[in-house]
Amino acid sequence: MPDTIEIRDLLLRAIVGINPDERVNRQDVLLNLLLETDLRPAARSDGISDAVNYRTIAKEVIEFVEQSRFNLVEALAEAVAALCLRDERVSRVRINVQKPGALRFASSVGVTIERTRADLAAMRRP
Repeated sequence: MPDTIEIRDLLLRAIVGINPDERVNRQDVLLNLLLETDLRPAARSDGISDAVNYRTIAKEVIEFVEQSRFNLVEALAEAVAALCLRDERVSRVRINVQKPGALRFASSVGVTIERTRADLAAMRRP
């Protein structure tokens, strides 16, 4: 089983949706991130320079999501995955994006995607 860093239940506000009110009013989105990386260098050195800095990644995700404007949670999840993969030590990400209250009678609706460094290269191609 690979080493992972988990960021759970990151509750943010974003413009996401296709309905007119969703294009104007920010709404809650809940993100869960699973970053696959080799934790051994950081564990051996006990130094932040050998670690994927999850605080930095979380700050970047927060800023990005809160300034973003997407129609679909799928597109938001893809963009967050690309952001996380910018750190070359992250080899794979699993991103779950939930929109609480998006469906009547459901507490939440969302998507989960998994992307690798190879997927990142393919995302950049025209």
